[in-house]
Amino acid sequence: MEANNTSETTNKVKYLSLRIVVIAFIFAAILFMLYYISDEIVLEKDRTFDATVFSMLNFQSWPQLKPVMLFFTFFGSSNFLLPAYVLLSAFFLFKRKNRNKSINIAAVGITSAAILFLLKDIFRRPRPEERMLKNIAGYSYPSGHSFSSFTFCGLLIYLIWSTGISKAAKWILSIVLLLFACTIALSRVYFKVHYPSDVIAGALLSIIWLMLCYYVLIKWNIADKLLGKSKKAEQPAV
Repeated sequence: MEANNTSETTNKVKYLSLRIVVIAFIFAAILFMLYYISDEIVLEKDRTFDATVFSMLNFQSWPQLKPVMLFFTFFGSSNFLLPAYVLLSAFFLFKRKNRNKSINIAAVGITSAAILFLLKDIFRRPRPEERMLKNIAGYSYPSGHSFSSFTFCGLLIYLIWSTGISKAAKWILSIVLLLFACTIALSRVYFKVHYPSDVIAGALLSIIWLMLCYYVLIKWNIADKLLGKSKKAEQPAV
């Protein structure tokens, strides 16, 4: 009996060790790609990749896509995402009575906006000159629509996988959300308000940020600790 327990424990340790190695490798690979884009393409101003992608896609020959892309690009804007985060956080706070998850959702929304504005101000990359939407302000790198849409859809995917629906439904919804975020990012390239490297960097940054948020907010139970401290503070001293 003890031998079986020991063997099972050993297998669990090996599985966890392998999982940590895989996650660390993925994190490092994404971080390297983001560094490469930031250094070689943005800071060194190498336009080869972006010019090649723009030339291959040649979106100007597809004017019929404009209303479709306008529809998708809206969902990556603050006009949609800000109310969406508020409603989602309020849903778990009042409907599900889950303050922990409500705080985590709000934290992801607030911190993702902060990191986005910080990085834009650091790199200060001008937007493409021949953009189709003229009333677009701010810097180009990284793409806010790409980063924000992948972050929000990634958060929804996490919430979906924490529900009790069937595994098939979880996979279908996850793929739909991922494709939705990809289309939002593509819409920014279609309108030439971002370089292709901007939207790729936005997606990569989102994956890194979601991984960090998962381990800080979920694994370390930050909301639980904050709520626990606040409850203790409310108790009268004896």
